[in-house]
Amino acid sequence: MYIIIYDFGTSSVKTCLFEIDSEIRLAASSTAGYGLYISDNGGAEQDTEEWWAALCSTTRELFRKTDVSPRQIEGMAFCSQMQGSVFVDAEGNALRRPMNYLDQKGSKEFQECMGSGIIKVSGCSLYKLVRNLIVNYAGSTSAKDPVWKYKWVENNEPEIFRNIYKWLDIGDYLTSRCTGRIVRTADSAFATFLYDTRKGKEGWNKGLLKMYKVNPAHMPEIIDCTDLAGRLTAKAAGDLGLVEGIPVFGGGGDTTFVNIGAGCTKPGDTHIYIGTSGWVSTFLDRQTVDIQAMITGVLSARKNFYNYYAELETAGKCFEWVADHLALDEVGMYLDHRKITDVESKYLSLYDYLSEEVEKVPPGANGVLFTPWLHGNRCPFEDSRAGGMFFNIRIGNGKRDMIRAVLEGICYHLRWLLECEMKKVKTSETIRFVGGGALSPVTGQMLSDITGRRIETVSNAQEVGAIGTALVVAAGIKGTDVLELARRLVKVRHVYVPNPSNRDVYERSYRVFKGLYKANAGSFRKLNA
Repeated sequence: MYIIIYDFGTSSVKTCLFEIDSEIRLAASSTAGYGLYISDNGGAEQDTEEWWAALCSTTRELFRKTDVSPRQIEGMAFCSQMQGSVFVDAEGNALRRPMNYLDQKGSKEFQECMGSGIIKVSGCSLYKLVRNLIVNYAGSTSAKDPVWKYKWVENNEPEIFRNIYKWLDIGDYLTSRCTGRIVRTADSAFATFLYDTRKGKEGWNKGLLKMYKVNPAHMPEIIDCTDLAGRLTAKAAGDLGLVEGIPVFGGGGDTTFVNIGAGCTKPGDTHIYIGTSGWVSTFLDRQTVDIQAMITGVLSARKNFYNYYAELETAGKCFEWVADHLALDEVGMYLDHRKITDVESKYLSLYDYLSEEVEKVPPGANGVLFTPWLHGNRCPFEDSRAGGMFFNIRIGNGKRDMIRAVLEGICYHLRWLLECEMKKVKTSETIRFVGGGALSPVTGQMLSDITGRRIETVSNAQEVGAIGTALVVAAGIKGTDVLELARRLVKVRHVYVPNPSNRDVYERSYRVFKGLYKANAGSFRKLNA
């Protein structure tokens, strides 16, 4: 069985061709990028035609890399970034550039709605939060949430707003472009916090739509992630180089499928993900919420299961920033030019090279700390004005210390999220570590030392969202239980255990790290108003 999954991230798509029989194998993959357009007013937008061009080029590339024929493809789906907003007309055409999950232009709309009221929790109206919590154990506590993107368009682009037929998330838009059917998957509907998760009442909640003044006519039909959304149209097939009529499944968001691709299939199983963003997630058979720490149980691809999910907005993005601004600006400082003239000729990627350089620095980064809040932060505190910073640089420190501090700062924050989850749920002693960050043994050991947990990585760790989605599609075609399928097919690749000799230095640094936000919150407000 051959299945195509589009792993649709913040800045690139990785199109994966999977072969599934007694195991799941990545037969071929192809990657292409697209822009993320950041504006001074908090905007973070993308371009639908850049997305589509990337899908077309990568799909065609698959068949140049393998002997597989497009006629052998039995199903396809999207595993995409979440909490974006795409506003379409009745033909499914985007009316404006899509707003990415990082977009926070709606800060004014958020404050005007959620900042009102006498009693507040985390700066938000208690009355409105309670209404949300009753319906779906969640609530809008961030200006980055989709409803404020919707309200911003209503207030600032009235002509576009008048022409809206439906409001979609990013994966839903791409599914619509492939099938001609305009629907939302349940997980993306939940991510608007306008969806009712109570048994027997699943769907758009009329009371919440009214409270947030959202037009019910803009809300699409909802399907499950495992449902057949439609079949590939002739137009889409021609663009992609595929065959008309291929089944296109609902798919959904990256957080929906990663637990399945990570092999976290029993309630209590915990995984940590480092990609562009990062998170800690525990698989549950019940829904719960911690409104103070901004953690909620988001829908899993498996109905009646949830992922208790705590997010770090910029994780791998911080390391990308390091590559661009600390390493590449003066990459010569790391090279012995008598031996190496081209770093890429020796190392598979700059990130592998930087990881090796990081290993030369002792744990604790010689006292340097870094806060990974390059685009604000959501959990365990919500503050769009928070920023990244290096702390405690002294005359003896160099760039290697700073680069190691960035990786350690990401891991410190993920430990903080893990500890916040432990207040509400029981997390697993062994944690699956997935995403691009899991490819680095240095980061795997660092995460084990900082969290004090046994860390396991899996095969194809960078593609776990796509693997989870492929397993859902395969289970749908075969009529089998996806959780059982994942338990059989997802294999552990590496294991890391805590090094006791590193405990004291990490504990000391972690305690200081946790205090940095509180000590600097006022300064962030003054500088980034």
